[in-house]
Amino acid sequence: MKKLLLIVLSSTLVLSVTAQKKTSSVGDNLSKTRVRLPNGWHLSPAGRSIALGDLPLNIAVSSSKKFLAVTNNGQSVQSIQLIDPKTEKILSNVIIPKSWYGLKFSADEKFLYASGGNDNWIFQYAITNNRLVLKDSIILGKKWPEKISPAGIEIDDAAKRMYVVTKENNALYVINLADKSIVQQLPLGNEGYACVLSPDKTELYISVWGGDKVRVYNTREQKFTEEISVGDNPNELLLNKSGSLLFVANANDNSVSVIDVKKRKVLEVLNAALFPNAPEGSSSNGLALSTNEKSLYVANANNNCLAVFDVSVPGRSKSKGFIPVGWYPTNLKVIGTKIFVSNGKGFSSYPNANGPNPLKATQLVLRHMGDTSAMVNPGYIGGLMKGTMSIIDEPSDITLAAYSKAVYTNTPYTKDGELTSTGEKGNPVPMKVGDKSPIKHVFYIIKENRTYDQVLGDIAEGNGDKSLTLFGERITPNQHKLVKEFVLLDNFYADGEVSADGHNWSTSAHATDFLEKNWVTSYGGRGGTYPGEGKREIANPKNGFIWDYCKRAGVSYRTYGEFADDGKANIPVLVNHLSPTYTGWDLNVRDTTRFYQWQREFDSLVKVNAVPQFNSLRFGNDHTQGLKRGVATPYAQVADNDLAVGMFIEHLSNSPIWKESVVFIVEDDAQNGPDHVDAHRTTAYVAGPHVKRGFVDHSMYSTSSMLRTMELILGLPPMSQYDAAATPMFKSFTATPNLAPFKALPSDINLNDKNLANNNSNTAKLSDKIDLSKEDLVPDMLFSQIIWKAVRGEDSEMPAPRRSAFVKVAENDDEEEEEERMELIRERKTKSKTKKKAE
Repeated sequence: MKKLLLIVLSSTLVLSVTAQKKTSSVGDNLSKTRVRLPNGWHLSPAGRSIALGDLPLNIAVSSSKKFLAVTNNGQSVQSIQLIDPKTEKILSNVIIPKSWYGLKFSADEKFLYASGGNDNWIFQYAITNNRLVLKDSIILGKKWPEKISPAGIEIDDAAKRMYVVTKENNALYVINLADKSIVQQLPLGNEGYACVLSPDKTELYISVWGGDKVRVYNTREQKFTEEISVGDNPNELLLNKSGSLLFVANANDNSVSVIDVKKRKVLEVLNAALFPNAPEGSSSNGLALSTNEKSLYVANANNNCLAVFDVSVPGRSKSKGFIPVGWYPTNLKVIGTKIFVSNGKGFSSYPNANGPNPLKATQLVLRHMGDTSAMVNPGYIGGLMKGTMSIIDEPSDITLAAYSKAVYTNTPYTKDGELTSTGEKGNPVPMKVGDKSPIKHVFYIIKENRTYDQVLGDIAEGNGDKSLTLFGERITPNQHKLVKEFVLLDNFYADGEVSADGHNWSTSAHATDFLEKNWVTSYGGRGGTYPGEGKREIANPKNGFIWDYCKRAGVSYRTYGEFADDGKANIPVLVNHLSPTYTGWDLNVRDTTRFYQWQREFDSLVKVNAVPQFNSLRFGNDHTQGLKRGVATPYAQVADNDLAVGMFIEHLSNSPIWKESVVFIVEDDAQNGPDHVDAHRTTAYVAGPHVKRGFVDHSMYSTSSMLRTMELILGLPPMSQYDAAATPMFKSFTATPNLAPFKALPSDINLNDKNLANNNSNTAKLSDKIDLSKEDLVPDMLFSQIIWKAVRGEDSEMPAPRRSAFVKVAENDDEEEEEERMELIRERKTKSKTKKKAE
């Protein structure tokens, strides 16, 4: 008996050691490919991969599993790809003018149907010799601006019926495939996303994206019969083979609702986040079952991973672990033992070797004006991060353990860090939510679209490239004075990529799945509306913006222009909490005018001791209007913006509340101008008595870091996993206040300077055509080129913007990792200077 026990223990020990070695081996392989993203999170994708197009959103599988299809729906070139899942090779790639999500094979595998986006039709592709050939189209209505926009597609081949749900006129279309006629059109009430037929084709289940429910359509009775409440922003749907269980991914709840179809009730809710009760930020948006239906895979877009659940016992599912994939996974399918995952943003942010080409500017304008035949410049940030497909063999328990460890290593968010952050004792920025701070008033200024090198690249103490500086010290003396007198932040990155998502990131530390998947359509000139800044409810975070958090915490607040247009609130929480006399977005109104608008109200509030604790302001004229004839020059508008900032800090610093105030200033995004580190790197400023003087802070910060700092000062909990994970800017603060006021510098630029009316340059002509009535109605790449040529001359060529994945890193602690990264940047900069001298 003892001998038998010894053998068993020995065998167990050997197996344990073998398992540990295998786990260690898998982990080592993942760490070799680990990269750091501009937001401070990491990637170490499992498996192998193939290249996809710009923002892949959906994967379709043919009935025999012979084909996979992917629809790429990003800002630049949109396309459909046909893939052989066995050989893992792309068979066919066709460009599609406008598309969005919807994708479905016919049962006989002869055709592939795809949504035509805001052209409001469905494409029918024939599959001939493993190639996609455009065969026909099914028209739902006139093209944009008629609002339809087909999304999810489902087909009943036997009945020759197609079902299409839409996200602009929020409807279900029933189509007769025999003659392409619309049999029925029914309102959904809110935006539709996906739809799926029951195995017997008698019921159609529809995820109502903006309605937090699943609607049931009876195909025989031809009417909606029931609706089932689920989580926030339900998107992807998945039925098991028998049709008894319906899985629904809820993006804003980090969850999956499991519906008992027969009972019409939610059987259980699976939390797909890495920690229980995590704030929003996982963005669950893809679902697949293993072949034996015992495991459920969930794509967590913003956690860059798959969550794996054991669902073998309905109603008693349990978590098995996580699998690291690429950046922003959007969809997944399982064929045999292979998991196919579409990574919306690929594996990193890449440099662009060719750089922006001014010769393509005309094509960009044509595309923006609706000419979809015009090519898209690949250097624009909206279309830079190309998608990939991860192909992963279903992992054993041992491998899954290693994968799970990698996911947790890649993710800076932890539940413990949600209410208690890193910091230092006695710092004005508390480490714990709710602890007291000597700072009572926070002023948050949001500006528009500048990279670090464009403005501060000429600061010798920072990591800048002077050759890329457009608006240096002569144009922006006050911002230069701010970073010299207070803190220089040369390692700060915008979480957003354009204004549509940038303003939401700047006020909620998150962009919802709707926002991430939709801004690219309008920015690519394919119709659609600006979805950010509270303009569309479905794009808003579930628990609101920073003002909502202030309201719940009893923190007084007021906004000046931010999320307030034409003197009206864009969101309910700002009703009666905005300045009705402050001008919002209008590039024809000076920021110095806005300063005086704020000053009048501020002074009246000071007199009655009623200055709010949180104040948000918009100074956006550093956006400029390019060379548009007859309006202020780029120099004049940037100088006006700079002077407004200087006057603001000076006035506040001479007020009675300066001793307990702080000012944070950030760009909503970094546009697409040149920066020698990364296109997400932007300017950020912080000033106040408790801010250090003459200090250079090289710490890696992001928009979410700034929000986290303000939250801790005000006693607010984090709004998402991103600000919960972000490093607060405590290194820039001191416990010993310096009450010395700031003195604004006069502008050396004539603010009345106008672009010449007789300027007939190509750039001026392009500037005349662009629409600046709202943020980013013109592509940032084009606008960056216009600004460059306006400043450097018509014949000058803008250098390539650089975008990096920073550096590959081992599993060091954060300080060692940061030092390695900075050392590589210093080496790169030294080599660049040496090369220039040699030339």
